[in-house]
Amino acid sequence: MIKVFAVILTYNRKDLLTRCLNAVYSQTRPCDCVIVIDNASTDDTEKMLSEVEYPGLIVSVLKDNIGASGGYNAGLRLAYQKGADFIWAMDDDVIPEKDALHQLMKADKALKKKKSQAAFLISQALTETGLATNTPAISTLKNRIGYRNWPDMLELGMVAVQRSTFVSILLPRAVLAQYGLPITAMFIWGEDTEFTLRITQKTPGYLVGLSKVNHLRQEDGPISILTESNPGRLKLYRYFIRNKLFISRKYYRFTFSRYGMISEFFRASRLFFTLLLKGEFNKSAIVLRGVIESIWFFPEPEMADTPNEKMITTMRLVERPCIEKADESHQGGVGVEVGS
Repeated sequence: MIKVFAVILTYNRKDLLTRCLNAVYSQTRPCDCVIVIDNASTDDTEKMLSEVEYPGLIVSVLKDNIGASGGYNAGLRLAYQKGADFIWAMDDDVIPEKDALHQLMKADKALKKKKSQAAFLISQALTETGLATNTPAISTLKNRIGYRNWPDMLELGMVAVQRSTFVSILLPRAVLAQYGLPITAMFIWGEDTEFTLRITQKTPGYLVGLSKVNHLRQEDGPISILTESNPGRLKLYRYFIRNKLFISRKYYRFTFSRYGMISEFFRASRLFFTLLLKGEFNKSAIVLRGVIESIWFFPEPEMADTPNEKMITTMRLVERPCIEKADESHQGGVGVEVGS
């Protein structure tokens, strides 16, 4: 039997997490286990999770906030090591429609019937008002006569894609075994882009049109330091700049493409001087710091079977029996601390 584990990353958003969990546990194709990675929340998220009565729920409470990158590294690692055949990953502000997972699994079967493979399958993400958000980039892979192959599965309601986010992404176990985990050192913003670019160099991912999720709080559009006013988020933009330059260097090198190293460096430089001329010295300093840090930023991915003891923080697990033992699931969990 194919085992699908959901991985949900959360930080200080227990109300959104409750909505996400309710949607995940309402799927027409149930998950075999659900893993919540609590990234050192301070808003009683752990207390809330201790009071819910979901079968197959595994709560991993991280001692330190290691960013989205570290959180997904921990979640995918844990699901892999617990034997998941597929891992369905998302943030706590993603609300899947009832058949979202069913449609992803159905797409996987359809591809296999055509003797095709997918590096990942991703749902169509929509805002609360129905606008497209988190749109994946079309695959640049070509067929044997030299044309881009992205329309190949249109008859199945799928488009071949390359760069994507972790908004309802379904990852096969074999992909993690071959390519490893998201890079913890990236901390936030870009770990999903780097990971999906890494795993689609030879095999595309697929956007599945019939699998839909709502991504809440997305009406403001893409992140931008020009319009950012939240001091807590503002300081994180150094990672955004650094990671974009790292990704462009790793995957696009010194090309003149839109995402090439030269183009990204030019955009970062223009952004720095734009902020400087506007008198926004704090923001310009953040951009400059990101550019400087990118010069010596060369992180390598860990493999999926890397022992938990090698994590940069510890995680405490509270587990309930998986779905096949749901009748025992209301008896509470067992706490175990792992990691370094």
